[in-house]
Amino acid sequence: MYIGGGITLLVIGAILSFGVRDSISGVNLTVIGYILMAAGVLAIILSIIFNAQRTNTTHREVIERHDDRPLPPV
Repeated sequence: MYIGGGITLLVIGAILSFGVRDSISGVNLTVIGYILMAAGVLAIILSIIFNAQRTNTTHREVIERHDDRPLPPV
């Protein structure tokens, strides 16, 4: 999940937690909103960590050298 998905979860969770006053029997929309906000924050943190790891990769170049000179006699 990318940063945009985390922000989307955060916004939907905030709307459910703080903006919706309706109630559905057996469903607490405030708790669902808090759960979505926590998932959004977690998604943002994980995507930042994974993006930082992706940019810190190192590459090593291996060059093989072959001399065409014959070996000295033993």
